[in-house]
Amino acid sequence: MKTALKSTSIIAIALLVITSCAGGKTENLPGITKGMKDSVSYAVGASLGSMVQQADLGELNMSEVYKAIEDVLADKKLKVDLTTSNQIITTFITKRQEALSVQNTEAAKKFLEENKDKEGVIELESGLQYKILAEGNGVKPSPVDTIEVHYKGTLIDGTQFDSSYDRDETATLILNKFIPGWVEGMQYVSEGGKIQLFIPSELAYGNQAAGNIKPGSALIFEVELISVKKGPEVEEEEK
Repeated sequence: MKTALKSTSIIAIALLVITSCAGGKTENLPGITKGMKDSVSYAVGASLGSMVQQADLGELNMSEVYKAIEDVLADKKLKVDLTTSNQIITTFITKRQEALSVQNTEAAKKFLEENKDKEGVIELESGLQYKILAEGNGVKPSPVDTIEVHYKGTLIDGTQFDSSYDRDETATLILNKFIPGWVEGMQYVSEGGKIQLFIPSELAYGNQAAGNIKPGSALIFEVELISVKKGPEVEEEEK
């Protein structure tokens, strides 16, 4: 699993940082003050904490984390060597993602089941749901078209994970280069219109994590379709 491998690499880097810090004693080096050592100590801790956070390991037993760091810095025999540590981390991340996927998939299924009966919501055979928030001029995109959009993406609990509005910049993309839920759903709104997409995980990122999106998550997008530029296939047909 790509995310597990990436996360393990992050932890491996953290372990290398700890190991490299263990060797040198700087107490008697000229120009190295206590203030400098305090600053770099905090900086190392912040870097390690950030690496662990990116690995998305969930809640850890911090007393065991501190004990392991102390053992490395004191050159003590470790409970497990660094190679075995990486294997343990990889196994844990994989199992954690599987558990999150099951949990999030069940929550998404319940949400979509309730959402499909709400006013204006249309459910397609694929499981995708959409609601037209504003009608456009009738020009709808095909998968090969380039579209300019403003959008906001949230999880089903309302947590926002992305927004072009926050960046104050529209996004331009070839529709079929994005997730399947967008490819299918954006064909139901026309230029100048606005649509709300309710996308099950299998039409989004599936069982993979993607930034703040956990495995198995259903996604909600509000998308304003600003413009449509017809793709090469359509242009050839029109000639």
